[in-house]
Amino acid sequence: MISMPAVLDHVFICTAIGAPAAGKLRQLGLQEGSPNWHPGQGTACRRFFFHNAMLELVWVENETEARSEQTRDTRLWERWSGTGRATSPFGILLRPEPPSWNKCPFDSWDYQPKTMPGLSLQIATATGIEEPMWCYMEGGRPYAEAPPERRQPMDHPGGFREITGVRIVGPSLPETSVTQAMARENVIALGIGAEHLLQLQFDDGKRGGRTDLRPDLPLICIW
Repeated sequence: MISMPAVLDHVFICTAIGAPAAGKLRQLGLQEGSPNWHPGQGTACRRFFFHNAMLELVWVENETEARSEQTRDTRLWERWSGTGRATSPFGILLRPEPPSWNKCPFDSWDYQPKTMPGLSLQIATATGIEEPMWCYMEGGRPYAEAPPERRQPMDHPGGFREITGVRIVGPSLPETSVTQAMARENVIALGIGAEHLLQLQFDDGKRGGRTDLRPDLPLICIW
């Protein structure tokens, strides 16, 4: 899927408080992992893990923290509160592909919040709010390689194993945008549409399945 020295670590979708749409994913045959809270950042999430990547449903729980000096430059508040309009509700996080362990593939700034020791993200600069948030996790590793005490459920009743394709649909973006650059590098596929939409392919789509989760989530799953 990816021809550059970086691979998908996880994708997030901004969603309603508590992410009730997670129930639709469970109905599809996905087993939910543990939820997570981001102290000082003001966000929380529900998560679904696969052997190579993760899907995260994110919402803002604390507006004050989300709009604080520490978090402000991430624009997570704007991305979440603007969901359903021109704002992209998506984020795409990459990690190095072994054995190269190359550096971040786009211009970025370091996000190392004091309230979450150990977290270090490189967030793409000069991205428009109409395109996904792009991040790079230099310390990211495959979820299947996590130590036993941190291992999450990855054996899904529906048989899903890996995310093998990501397609972003939304408004036309400048050729100079990070999203266009990542499409040229085959990190994602890109389409133009009136609404923001994420398409995830699982296991190369070999089984011929397809489910559209709208209006609960701007997500189409193909397997």
